[in-house]
Amino acid sequence: MLPSLDELLGTARVVALPLVTRFRGIDSREALLLHGPEGWAEFSPFAEYDDEEAAAWLRAAIDFGWEKTPAPLRDRIPVNATVPAVDAAEVAAVLARFPGCRTAKVKVAAPGQTLADDVARVRAVRDALGPEGRIRVDANGLWNVDEAEHAIHALNEFDLEYVEQPCASIEELAEIRRRTAYLDVGVAADESVRRADDPLLVARTDSADILVIKAGPLGGIHAALALIAQAGLPVVVSSALDTSIGIAMGAHLAAAIPGLDFDCGLGTASLLAGDVTGDPILPVDGSIPVRRVTPDPDLLDRYQASAERTAWWLARLSRCHALLP
Repeated sequence: MLPSLDELLGTARVVALPLVTRFRGIDSREALLLHGPEGWAEFSPFAEYDDEEAAAWLRAAIDFGWEKTPAPLRDRIPVNATVPAVDAAEVAAVLARFPGCRTAKVKVAAPGQTLADDVARVRAVRDALGPEGRIRVDANGLWNVDEAEHAIHALNEFDLEYVEQPCASIEELAEIRRRTAYLDVGVAADESVRRADDPLLVARTDSADILVIKAGPLGGIHAALALIAQAGLPVVVSSALDTSIGIAMGAHLAAAIPGLDFDCGLGTASLLAGDVTGDPILPVDGSIPVRRVTPDPDLLDRYQASAERTAWWLARLSRCHALLP
């Protein structure tokens, strides 16, 4: 049963966590935390998302905080390092925050940067990981098809595992997949799954080789598992720059997937300069544990968002709750 708005508001805490380095154009990550009968959960759609899209994230938080999680098939999840769009000289310091990770996801196509910047960054990652490491790049849909084709050719010398969301539309994904098929570089869909009216369309149209799955925007663990079963494609479970509470939800999702062929993007608590727990979910030997997280009261107080931002989040919570069935 859907918890009442009063029940949600009664435990809600809003935090603003500083980042180690600028990421997705922000310097701190805001999140609203909720405490349900099954434990703590996180509601943290990005600020630019409208209420209809954000409501799915609230459904996911309720699913994790108020419903039993599926039986886990594994107790640790292998994860990748995440390299923001930093200068090549900063890559080694970023990777050092992900001990034991042999896969790196590298952000590319950032506004204000050039393909030469991307090439230098990916080259620095390859130099750091060595020939055995795996590299995937993420363009967040910011290339058109011609730009994507040119970039994939330029980056192919670094033996890419796959390129994530090179273009924005499903039609463009299908076209770039066709153009670069001979290079044996997989195409992964992220925004075309989590921000689509029909998240299965990318699978039905053979527009991607891999699906990037985030529990929050898909409405929670149970909804994501249902989608994965219908899609029939390999998946990578990823985070949305969550607190360790949000990472815990992603880890429980990854733990319940029968086949997990790729390292998951669930090591991103390493990009936070502060967290809501003194025992954050961070990579150790390239993997993270599957466990729930209880926030520390002192850290909730330390990172409490401003009164203005707290009011903004509580109002957003109220509006999204009204949209849930």
